Amino acid sequence: MVRRLSSFMTALLLLQGCTALDRLTEVGSAPRMTPSADPANDPNYRRVSLPMPRPQYAPSTPDSLWRPGSHAFFSDPRAAQVGDIITVVVNVTDTAILNNNTTASRTGGQVVGLPGLFGLQSALAHISPSGADLTKVLDTSTTGSHVAVGNITRNEVIQLRVAAVITQVLPNGNLALAGSQEMRVNSELRELVLSGVIRPQDIMSDNTVLHDRMAQARISYGGRGQLTDVQTARWGEQIMDIASPF
Repeated sequence: MVRRLSSFMTALLLLQGCTALDRLTEVGSAPRMTPSADPANDPNYRRVSLPMPRPQYAPSTPDSLWRPGSHAFFSDPRAAQVGDIITVVVNVTDTAILNNNTTASRTGGQVVGLPGLFGLQSALAHISPSGADLTKVLDTSTTGSHVAVGNITRNEVIQLRVAAVITQVLPNGNLALAGSQEMRVNSELRELVLSGVIRPQDIMSDNTVLHDRMAQARISYGGRGQLTDVQTARWGEQIMDIASPF
């Protein structure tokens, strides 16, 4: 156990040291932005694998103006192939209010006596302390109460637009996409990363899609910089909050 804890602390210190070195290299300058790259080459990128229906092959009709399986008669400028760009509209407006009140109480009492015990009560009366009442050998009384109050109030509003790239066309025609956006204002860098799976039918005529039409949606919006460093608790405080039993 001690060896595991020592290894964990060593790894944590090394990780903290790397983070500290990265921050030291940015002293006096704004946070560095991540270079543009192929999202499929990201080490954390994983190809999407979902249950797919059996493929259906359309018969060949070389003399027909209509191709079986097409969604439109004319060409469609909307994103449809790997590498195409589509704009994802993130519009989150969540409001939740939860109030829980719990009150519980319990009162109990019990009296145990030995008025008759196979005729031995007279003998017990002689050896028992003076004034002892065998009809009340044991007298218990219990009282318990529990009161709990919980309140949760959440009000979130996020309105963003980010261009994403189609990284995969699934066998049933659905599109897997990934996108990221970075914006630096003074010494604060804001990052938006998203990924998910959409249907081609949900792409609007202006080549946009709403975030609530994405399956397996993963949206992360945060940042790093001087303001974020001030608002983030140090790693020592975080460890104490997790490990402290009090």
